[in-house]
Amino acid sequence: MDKLFRIYIVSSFLLFLSVAVSPSAMAQTPKQGVDTSYFNKIDEANFDSLLHFFYMQQYAKQATRHQNRRASQMYAEFDNIPDSVFIRRLQNLHTVVPMTYNSEVRAFIKSYVRMMNRRLDAMLSLSEYYFPLFEETLDRYGVPEEMKYLTIVESALNPQATSRAGAAGLWQFIYSSGRSYDLEISSLVDERRDPYKSTVAAARLLRALYKMYGDWQMAMAAYNCGPGNVNKAIARSGGKRTFWEIYPYLPRETRGYVPKYIAATYIMNYYHEHGMTAGHYVLPIQVDTIHLHGNVHMGVVERFTGIPKQQLRQLNPQYRTDVVPASSRVYALCVPSRYLSKFLSNEDSIYKVSKDSINVNAVANVAQSTVIYHKVGKGETWNSIAAKYGVSVSSLRRWNGKSRKSTLKVGSRLKIYQQAPAVASTTQSSDTTKAVSSSPTTTKTQQTKGNDKPANKNVYHTVKKGENLSTIAKKYGTTPQQIRKLNNMKSDVLHSGQRLRIR
Repeated sequence: MDKLFRIYIVSSFLLFLSVAVSPSAMAQTPKQGVDTSYFNKIDEANFDSLLHFFYMQQYAKQATRHQNRRASQMYAEFDNIPDSVFIRRLQNLHTVVPMTYNSEVRAFIKSYVRMMNRRLDAMLSLSEYYFPLFEETLDRYGVPEEMKYLTIVESALNPQATSRAGAAGLWQFIYSSGRSYDLEISSLVDERRDPYKSTVAAARLLRALYKMYGDWQMAMAAYNCGPGNVNKAIARSGGKRTFWEIYPYLPRETRGYVPKYIAATYIMNYYHEHGMTAGHYVLPIQVDTIHLHGNVHMGVVERFTGIPKQQLRQLNPQYRTDVVPASSRVYALCVPSRYLSKFLSNEDSIYKVSKDSINVNAVANVAQSTVIYHKVGKGETWNSIAAKYGVSVSSLRRWNGKSRKSTLKVGSRLKIYQQAPAVASTTQSSDTTKAVSSSPTTTKTQQTKGNDKPANKNVYHTVKKGENLSTIAKKYGTTPQQIRKLNNMKSDVLHSGQRLRIR
């Protein structure tokens, strides 16, 4: 009897310890499993598309060479790692978002361990470039810094990523959501692909969803499938209010979304624990944002500055063609810092030659986009190929003279334009709100020559809900004091719909 009692006491103590050590790290294992292969296919398509970028092509051989034997050996031994190791590592991250651990999270960690052996160099190099921007923007909107890892899940850090549903950019906004969060989407500009503006939109959306549910995991679920689907899952669960409680009632993709996010956060912090060592891509971390006041063609910029056109495209993924349509509103061009002085010294010539080139040779210039060919493999579809190269299905069909009913044949070759061939019309509808696009920079400059300012042209802004003088001033590269002076304001109080003169 004493022996049984001692066993009972020891068992109870061990159970207490397991709960005390990790009150929020463990969760009940979901009854429905997640098919990681479904998400891996999306990941692979985004990453394969990324490899066609300017920097990735330069370092593709290095990425292949850098896979190492130790990582492969450790992947083979992955199943021998006890759960307690993963729990401890996740707890040590000290995040606001709960780093729940269960069998679903473990499955995604294992999946990332396998994939990251090949892509780690790219992911870490791109994170050095994008993450400072994400961190600063998320913090400004009161969103936990670790939400930056959502971009690993959403797009594999590919600003040109396009989903089967038409979502685009690093944060994968669909058309309607992008427009509702003030992102311009037109024939020439798609700000869902603008690293800065899309991050602002994502931060605003995540903050709004958190206010709705009071839980960051629930906010992520709603970010993925929409509040409507989350609310349905809450109702079907009998009013439960946490992600793991409503898990069985969520769409399949959303069930895997939060576990995959936790796994991405884990692997970006603990890749070295699995035998992976990273090489490095040389990216232009030091960049400047130039605010343009006239149409600019990237080919002309290349001619006068020496910046490769492919590099300009990657630094400015929001422009759908090589034309920046800055004749009717202020747009920005992101350039490597070492080329800034050369651009400014040739600025007038760039505007003049760009104007002539766009007007006379608009179609020819855009048609000079790089053409590549894809050989259709077994099991590939229009959607998977389009996602792989970051283009739309309709464009892919149009380039190859195929209708919506056309089927793909294994072994056939498809023509793909890395820069979409479209007529570079520079006509834009007038807009009283002249927002300045920004890109991830370590230094942001606004260089304006006196003779470059539009003569006698006032700029106005209509105040939107939640805006203040500081945010508006930052948008236009001015100061709150200057806006107050121009509008004879006696206080900083603003009203939605109020019209302010900016210049």
